[in-house]
Amino acid sequence: MPETGTVDTWLAHPIVAMLAYFSVGILMLIVCLACFEWVTKYDCWNEIRKGNLAVAMATGGKIFGICNIFRFSIESNDSIYESLLWAGAGFLLLLAAYFLFEFVTPVFRIDDEIGKDNRAVGLISLLLSVSLSYIIGAAVTLG
Repeated sequence: MPETGTVDTWLAHPIVAMLAYFSVGILMLIVCLACFEWVTKYDCWNEIRKGNLAVAMATGGKIFGICNIFRFSIESNDSIYESLLWAGAGFLLLLAAYFLFEFVTPVFRIDDEIGKDNRAVGLISLLLSVSLSYIIGAAVTLG
């Protein structure tokens, strides 16, 4: 296993750093999407396969939100380690916002409506994820 100094030396090269951040970003996206999949009532990828546009919009918003938060964390931190830490914290805020969205809409269940292909709810979910990712990203830059 290489020493941390060796990794930092490699990351000093722009191409290596770009590939490292890209790879870590993809891995983080997969892990974060798996977390969202775990907390939703519907099977995201199965619903998309069936043509459920509401699920596709909600998932697209989550993908954008996660990547946007990671983008802000890369821009504002000196190391890949700090970026991961702040992106993880940002993701937890996005996940908390997901639960808050469900909580503040007592008239109907968000997951149930998205699972039933309610496109209006899917669109609001997409826009909420995208919008909040900018607020979370701006907060990440303060860290």
